[in-house]
Amino acid sequence: LRGANRLPPSRRPSPPPAAVAAAGPAPAPPAGGSGGSGAGGSGSAREGWLFKWTNYIKGYQRRWFVLSNGLLSYYRSKAEMRHTCRGTINLATANITVEDSCNFIISNGGAQTYHLKASSEVERQRWVTALELAKAKAVKMLAESDESGDEESVSQTDKTELQNTLRTLSSKVEDLTTCNDLIAKHGTALQRSLSELEALRLPAESNEKIKQVNERATLFRITSNAMINACRDFLMLAQTHSKKWQKSLQYERDQRIRLEETLEQLAKQHNHLERAFRGATVLPANTPGSADQCCSGKGDMSDEDDENEFFDAPEIITMPENLGHKRTGSNISGASSDISLDEQVTLIWVPSETKKEKRTRIPYKPNYSLNLWSIMKNCIGKELSKIPMPVNFNEPLSMLQRLTEDLEYHELLDRAAKCENSLEQLCYVAAFTVSSYSTTVFRTSKPFNPLLGETFELDRLEENGYRSLCEQVSHHPPAAAHHAESKNGWTLRQEIKITSKFRGKYLSIMPLGSIHCIFHATGHHYTWKKVTTTVHNIIVGKLWIDQSGEIDIVNHKTGDKCNLKFVPYSYFSRDVARKVTGEVTDPSGKVHFALLGTWDEKMDCFKVQPVVGENGGDARQRGHEAEESRVMLWKRNPLPKNAENMYYFSELALTLNAWESGTAPTDSRLRPDQRLMENGRWDEANAEKQRLEEKQRLSRKKREAEAMKATEDGTPYDPYKALWFERKKDPVTKELTHIYRGGYWECKEKQDWTSCPDIF
Repeated sequence: LRGANRLPPSRRPSPPPAAVAAAGPAPAPPAGGSGGSGAGGSGSAREGWLFKWTNYIKGYQRRWFVLSNGLLSYYRSKAEMRHTCRGTINLATANITVEDSCNFIISNGGAQTYHLKASSEVERQRWVTALELAKAKAVKMLAESDESGDEESVSQTDKTELQNTLRTLSSKVEDLTTCNDLIAKHGTALQRSLSELEALRLPAESNEKIKQVNERATLFRITSNAMINACRDFLMLAQTHSKKWQKSLQYERDQRIRLEETLEQLAKQHNHLERAFRGATVLPANTPGSADQCCSGKGDMSDEDDENEFFDAPEIITMPENLGHKRTGSNISGASSDISLDEQVTLIWVPSETKKEKRTRIPYKPNYSLNLWSIMKNCIGKELSKIPMPVNFNEPLSMLQRLTEDLEYHELLDRAAKCENSLEQLCYVAAFTVSSYSTTVFRTSKPFNPLLGETFELDRLEENGYRSLCEQVSHHPPAAAHHAESKNGWTLRQEIKITSKFRGKYLSIMPLGSIHCIFHATGHHYTWKKVTTTVHNIIVGKLWIDQSGEIDIVNHKTGDKCNLKFVPYSYFSRDVARKVTGEVTDPSGKVHFALLGTWDEKMDCFKVQPVVGENGGDARQRGHEAEESRVMLWKRNPLPKNAENMYYFSELALTLNAWESGTAPTDSRLRPDQRLMENGRWDEANAEKQRLEEKQRLSRKKREAEAMKATEDGTPYDPYKALWFERKKDPVTKELTHIYRGGYWECKEKQDWTSCPDIF
C-alpha cells in the first residue's frame, strides 16, 4: 500500500498545509452558489462544485458533485455528467465527519473515502445538512426493503438477547431523559436567579457578565435537549435495524459452519498424506537395496518431483543424530494454501550418492495488506538497518543468500579463466560485474538482515565446479564476508557493508567494500566496488529500482582497467532504460574494447580498431566496422514460470533456501522466521523475528557487560571475532577486510560444529 491517497481514514495522514495551500484558495462559487437544490431538471437533491483530495502531488482538485437518491457521485466537470462518472458512494452505509470550517470526510468503512473541501463554512454546512438528510432517507428505505424481504429463521435465544439489548438501551434513554429534566429544572432556576441579579443595582460590567452567563445557560439547555433527541433517534435506528443484524449474525454462523467443514476435510487429507509419507519407500534407478538404506535413516533428504522441492509436512521433523545437528518444526513449516493436493510433496529419504534435485518453485506469496506509510514515515533520514521491520517488507532470503546470487552467472568467470588475453579476460569480468544486478530489476522487497554469526553455504562443486561461504561478521554496521572458489581456476571474495537512507520519496542503498576476483593460472587480481541502488516511489506510485554510478575494475597485475557507467534513468532522456556503457583500456589509457548493454538484459563487446584521423592521429573505428566485431558477452536467463507470485526469484534464488542436510547450525536455511515466511505464515514469522532479535540484543549486552568488567578489572578482553573469516589488511588494496581463514568444509565433512554459536 504505497499511495497516501489510498490510505483508509483511520490511517491516512492529514493533508499537509503545504498541499492544501498548493491547491490554492477555493474560488468563489458562481452565481447562485456552488451548489443548488434539485430545482433543475436533473432531479438531484443537491449538486455543485467541491474540492476533492486526490494525492500529495496534485492536492485538492475541483470536481462536480451530484447528490441523488442516497448516492453521492462526482465528475470532473458538469458536462461529464452525460457520459462518465468518476466515483459513487452509497450514503446508507457511509459516515460523515466534519474536520474543520471547510473540510469534511465521507467514508463507508475504508473501501471508499472522500476528503472534501467547500469554498466556505456556510457552503460546507449546506452540503453536510443535505448529506445527512439523504443518508437518513437512504437508511429508512433500506430498512423498509429489509422488512419486505424474506425473513430468515432466527433462534429464540437470539431474539431474546436482542430484546434484552433494546430494553437496556431504552432504560438508558429514560435515564438520560431524567437527567435532561433535572438540567432543565436547574437551568430554569439558574436563569431566574440571574434575572433577579439583573434587577439589582449593579455596575454596568456586572450586568454584561450576567447576560453572558444567562446566554450560556440557555445554550446548555438547548444542547442537552438535542442530545436526548439524538439518543431517541439512535434507539429508533437500532430497533429498525434489528432484523438486519439478525440476518448478518445468521450469515456469520453459516460461514463458521462451512469453515469448520472445510477444516475437517483438510484434517482428513492431512492424515492421508501423513500415512502416505510414513509408508513411502524409495527405489532410485539402478540402485539395489536402496529401500533398506531408506529405512535405516541414512542419506540426504530431497524430493522426487523437482518442481515441488519445498516441504509441505506440517508436522515436526527431526533429523537423525548421525546427520549432524537436529532440526525441529520451527525450521520446517506448514503447507502453502496455493498448492493443490495433487501437487503436494512426499518427503522421502534417498542415499547420499544420489544427485540432489533442485526445486523450481516455492509457496506463492500471500496477499497481505500493510500500511507502508505508517512505518516508513518514522524512518526518514535514518539508517534502515537499525530499524525493526515486519516480514511484510521482506522476501524469504537473507542478505547472505542475496550476496551468493552474484554467482548466478559464474560461467562468465569460467570463460574468463580460459582467456589468454588479459584485456579479453577483463571484458568477461566486467560482464560478470553487470550480471550481478540483473536479479534486482523486479526485486523490490528487502532480504532479511542476518544475525551476527549467521552463515550460508552453497556447495555446487559437483554440478558447477564451485562452492561458496558467507558469514555475517558485524552487526552494527552490518557487514558480510563472502568467499567462493572454483575448480575451474578462480576465487571470488568480498566484504560488503550495506548502508541505506530513506529520503521520503526514495530509498538509497550504498554497498561499501571491495570485491576481489583472482585467476589461479595467470595470477591476475581484479578489484571493483558496487554502485548505488535506488528504490523509487516509496510513498506514491509503483515501486521501481534503478542502479547509478561508475565502477572501475582494475587488474592489479597488468594495470588494465575497465570503466563502467550505469546511466540513471531520466524521464527526459531518449536513451534506453538501465543503460550501461564501458571501455577497456591498457595501462597507457588506449581503448581496446567498448562495452554496451543494460544491467537487466545483456552486455555486448566491440573491439576498437584505431583508424587514421584527418590530422594524422588515431580515431575510433566507424560504426559499421564496430558492429562487425560485436560479441555478446552475457544475456539474462528468463525468469521461471509464475515468478511474479514467487517474489520474482530467479532459478538460482528458488534453490537457495531449500533445506540441505549437514549444513552448519548457523546456516540461513535453518532460520525459523525466514522459513515461516516462505511458507506463508507471516504472523508467526513476525513473532519469531522479534524473538531472534531480542535474543541477539541480549547477547550483545552480555558481551558489552563482559568488556566493561574486563576494563574495570584490568584484564584483557577479546572482542567478537568471526568464526570462519579473519580480519586483516588486504595485501592489494591495503584495506582492513575479512578474509576466509579456512576450515569450514573440513568441519562439514566431519560434522563437527561444536565451535558454532547458538543464534537461532
